[in-house]
Amino acid sequence: MAGRFLSLFRPLARVLPEIKVPERKVGFNEKIFWTALVLIVYLVMTEIPLYGITSDVQEQFGALRVIFASNRGTLMELGIGPIVTAGLILQLLVGSAIIQADMSDPQDRGLFTIASKFFSILLTGIQASAYIISGMYGSLPGPVTLIIFMQLLGAGVIVMLMDELIQKGWGIGSGISLFIMAGVAQNILWQTFNPGTGLFVGSLDLLLRGTQTVADWVLGVGAYPSLIGFIATIVTFFVIIYLEGVRVELPMTYAGYKGFRSRYPIKLLYVSNLPVIFASALFANVYFFSQLLWSQMGAPAPGTNLLFQIVGDYNRTSNGVTPVGGLAYFVTPPNNILGVVAEPVRAAVYLAILVAFCAVFSLIWLEVGGLGPDKVAKQLMDSGMQIPGYRRSGRPIEAILKRYIPVVTILG
Repeated sequence: MAGRFLSLFRPLARVLPEIKVPERKVGFNEKIFWTALVLIVYLVMTEIPLYGITSDVQEQFGALRVIFASNRGTLMELGIGPIVTAGLILQLLVGSAIIQADMSDPQDRGLFTIASKFFSILLTGIQASAYIISGMYGSLPGPVTLIIFMQLLGAGVIVMLMDELIQKGWGIGSGISLFIMAGVAQNILWQTFNPGTGLFVGSLDLLLRGTQTVADWVLGVGAYPSLIGFIATIVTFFVIIYLEGVRVELPMTYAGYKGFRSRYPIKLLYVSNLPVIFASALFANVYFFSQLLWSQMGAPAPGTNLLFQIVGDYNRTSNGVTPVGGLAYFVTPPNNILGVVAEPVRAAVYLAILVAFCAVFSLIWLEVGGLGPDKVAKQLMDSGMQIPGYRRSGRPIEAILKRYIPVVTILG
């Protein structure tokens, strides 16, 4: 049964927009169509500028925009940030048992989805307001402020519905993962073949003309990407493909049919990339709201305010506002390999914090997502499966799953 908190959202089911679950089996070609349509709409939204702002919009997030699938100064300014943040908050509350929810119960899952939608819309409004108040778009008159707010809010609702469309079975995979993949692919192509600063176009042209050294081309200088980064991206791509196939297979038999055997795979990447997305969302919110607070309190100089020495100290330079101390400094990575060499402590601390939070979110997702050993054992028992050599009971299956699932969750 749903707890009191989730029950409060039951009346909202009538007013919140919803994508219905397909009442028939959706064919593969139709899934491809809806997935492609959602992807096209997303890409179009990343190119439509917000009405009422100037072209010189200040960049705030940099590389974090890839995780949020957002694009500066467009309808996708907020990207999937509000959706991920809303899911993160609710999953932390459920995982810590602050709110009661049985994710194996369809009714509770439905209320959880309604609550996620509500908080997604709420956080879209909050983040849109924060962007405007922080002066990211400069000084705006009242009517223009309202227009920009409504554009960001409407775009956030559209993104939420497109994600739901994919997840409800009309498309393939997850909408959030689809948007991130599209953003990453777009970013790679742009940094590789951009006529001005692309690795194999603009930057290579400077190298051939002799205005840039081989070391600069390999390591990347200023706005130019690095060859090392390009190679690292390709290597990472193939490593992830390999790791996706690494799994432990448990032998299973079907109690209803003697001799029928199967295997239950437990992948190394058991919880996929969701913990990384959640951790990045948490870091981005720390970065953004600490910077918003810093700017609203008069942008004090680094080292002059104890609060910002803890939360995040910033410095305004010709390249924009950059963190120079505090928590915000350590939850944002260096920009490139030269930054890692120049600030090894920052890079090491960032990596340690990221891994720690990913591990925590992975364990929480086991419970929230119904992927824990107890839930999986129950699912296998309900489907009539058992492990050869053990009596047909959920306890032996759960005990064996406990040997593997927590380990691959942390390692993955």
